Amino acid sequence: MSTNSPTITAETARHVLWTFACEGGYQPGSFTQKLLELLAAADIVNTARLAVAFPAEAEAVRMAKNDRDGIAKLTAIATGQVAA
Repeated sequence: MSTNSPTITAETARHVLWTFACEGGYQPGSFTQKLLELLAAADIVNTARLAVAFPAEAEAVRMAKNDRDGIAKLTAIATGQVAA
């Protein structure tokens, strides 16, 4: 992650965990649910476009999809063990 990465809140982390069917997550509202599903399915160009308006959500989904320890990082954020 770069030093310019957006701050991922515990709530966002829990929503992304739910989106990826991971323990510790909880279901977001319908808009956020659809947004996270869209980010999870988007190609790199459309992910970049969505990240302009939703940087924390895009970064959290990127972590879940691409980082070896992304789910563990999101779990730590969700439980308040670390800040993103």
